[in-house]
Amino acid sequence: MTTPATFVIDATDARVGRMATHVAKAALQGQTVVVTNCEHAIITGNRSNILEKYVWKRDIGRPTKGPFVPRMPDRFVRRIIRSMLPYKTPHGRVAFHRVQCYIGSPEQFKGKGVQIENKPAERRIKIGELCTLIGGRVK
Repeated sequence: MTTPATFVIDATDARVGRMATHVAKAALQGQTVVVTNCEHAIITGNRSNILEKYVWKRDIGRPTKGPFVPRMPDRFVRRIIRSMLPYKTPHGRVAFHRVQCYIGSPEQFKGKGVQIENKPAERRIKIGELCTLIGGRVK
């Protein structure tokens, strides 16, 4: 039995939603997907509105009950990808386990990443910066 090829995506300046759809589609088709440089992916929109949304999400509820907002860029991006998958079904769970996200670029994936086509956006915030502002410790 042959193992499927690994699909490596470099998330530098990639819009996280569009990138997540590509990753989810490839994972559902059986490919192992690796996303590198998650801290450099971007969310477009008004910076203060985005920050306000995630600070509000973090502050509601109790620490034992949630909602739980990831504060590390790799986990943040992986959570966005999860929302694009039918993760409550067996097929979606298996696909989600094929997705790997990294802060930075590990040695074995340096120079292998594919860039997702994006139009430049004026109003945006990087995932690493957002995670730092909501309480994460980005290296």
